[in-house]
Amino acid sequence: MKYAGIFGIFALLCVSTTAISQPIQIKKEYASTLLDLTNTLLDLQISPSAHADCGALVCKNCNVLHTRAAEAAYPFAVAYRITGQTRYLKAAKDAAFWLIGEQELNGSWKETPEEWTGTTTDQLLMLLLSYEIIAGKLSDKEKTQWMEASRRAADYLCQVMKPEFASINYVATTTATLAKAQEITGVPRYGDKAHEMARRTVSKMDEYGFINGEGGRGVGAKSGVDLGYEMEMSLWGLGLYARITGDTLVNNRVRHALKAHLYFIYPDGSLDNSWGVRSNKWTLYGGATSDGCQALFSLYAKEDERYATASYKNLLFLRKNITPGGLVGYGPHHMNVLKAVPCIYPTFTKAKNLALAYQAETSETRSYAALPSEKQGWIKYFANLDVVQVRTKNFMATVTGYRYKDQMAGAKSKYMFRPDGGTVSYLWAEGYGALQASSVTEYSRPEPMSFPEAPGVKSLTPRISYTDSLGYFTNLFEFDARLVASESKNDQFKVEAKGELKNRNWINGGVAYGIDYTFADNHIEKKITLTYHDALPVVTITEPFILEPGTKIHQENDSTVLIKGSKMSFLFTTNGGEQLITARDLKNYWAPYPALAACPLELVVSPPEQGFIKTIVYKISIKN
Repeated sequence: MKYAGIFGIFALLCVSTTAISQPIQIKKEYASTLLDLTNTLLDLQISPSAHADCGALVCKNCNVLHTRAAEAAYPFAVAYRITGQTRYLKAAKDAAFWLIGEQELNGSWKETPEEWTGTTTDQLLMLLLSYEIIAGKLSDKEKTQWMEASRRAADYLCQVMKPEFASINYVATTTATLAKAQEITGVPRYGDKAHEMARRTVSKMDEYGFINGEGGRGVGAKSGVDLGYEMEMSLWGLGLYARITGDTLVNNRVRHALKAHLYFIYPDGSLDNSWGVRSNKWTLYGGATSDGCQALFSLYAKEDERYATASYKNLLFLRKNITPGGLVGYGPHHMNVLKAVPCIYPTFTKAKNLALAYQAETSETRSYAALPSEKQGWIKYFANLDVVQVRTKNFMATVTGYRYKDQMAGAKSKYMFRPDGGTVSYLWAEGYGALQASSVTEYSRPEPMSFPEAPGVKSLTPRISYTDSLGYFTNLFEFDARLVASESKNDQFKVEAKGELKNRNWINGGVAYGIDYTFADNHIEKKITLTYHDALPVVTITEPFILEPGTKIHQENDSTVLIKGSKMSFLFTTNGGEQLITARDLKNYWAPYPALAACPLELVVSPPEQGFIKTIVYKISIKN
């Protein structure tokens, strides 16, 4: 049965798994991790008052004093509110006044070491929120200095901020920033500008609340959806604006959007931004430079018990990514694959998010309520995104055919190396975790500060590809794939993807493909049909599997590979006829984002001796 409709779900079973029997001590949990992260940041702060950069935070990875790191003033201020310890008060003041000293003449702050000034909205909002907490501990001179810097920054944002200037998350954040600026300073034009930008932002939402505005620039404003930046930046910015101003239209749009976004919190709390236009910074817990989803869920926690559950489970997952030195890494395997302390960005952004969540949460405890991803037996097709989610008893998967194209920049665009073409961009298994997870098709460093060096890395995304004299062709560069999702008999679900193997310029190479997925409780079957119409290359099907700690991969024969995890094991089996290669170029199968290591399994497919069609069938099964 073909699945129809803009946005819907086939549901067979509704069995909640991994339920938590006790109420969640949600504010206590926020405070615990917040204090851990602020203590790490405090150790990195330059503290001697005589030092020229007193208050700045040292980044041992970048050897730069990031101006954005001074947003830690707010987590420090909230830590002071929680504990009453004056060391946090001093840290908040020192960070704020160092930032004030770095302000440009036009009122902006540069995002050192870069020239970008859009982050002025983030820095100003943290100054304003910190001021509300510690104003009583400031002298009259300090208050004047703080407010003068805040007004200059707000004036700058009023002048420049709009979708034509920045990605939409900056515009959404600025709605909250200027609403708070009006509330504190009493300047009416700040509120007027906030209202204007809020309406402009929600006008870019589709029918299910996904915001177009994170990718490349068209004739003016940007387009393209990125779930990560929406959940960790844009939606909480709009939600906070609505709470400050009482704007019910914007509030209702955010409430509506949150219902759809909730599906992308996986059973273990990971946030699935495997397919978004800015997935090149996906870390599994969220994004490397975006704030976090706890602020958003806390703003709306009283409306749906599942929001606090999602927030808490993501928090638990985030904790798994804290490195031995106390900094948040770029993914679960950070110290294994990068072997270096991370930049402080993920730490201070997640700390400020938890500070926001702590302040926004109105209850000490929340009841546990099962997430959509914890319920078994459903398939959901987001036709507005060309993305499919499938949940069986033991697996959850995302299949992406998201069709966004940066038509102005083409292959030069950093947004066009996300996975696509009907691939599985994220595969989770009960008892294992991330079994497969995507990374960029070609790694580059569009923002040298944010993207570490990673010479020779290969994509972690499952793919079909070949290389010949004309170049490299893969389904991952097919941004016009056609997806169909359907329910079949025996509690199984079908997803079909069809397209052409293309090069990085989106040009056909001469081989079409079809992928027929069958998702069952205990296995996933892939049937790949190759149609050779203008070329006869040797095609390679690559299936990388994430190497969780303790995982061993062993090829047992020409058609079987054992993936033996510490708690759950799997068999990769093929019907034969293709060459099965295990662990070729193993040392190159790692990624900075998400920081993971994987082992590739490859099926090498020769062109047909007769005819023009070749079919390959293989399974990923749970080993009993």
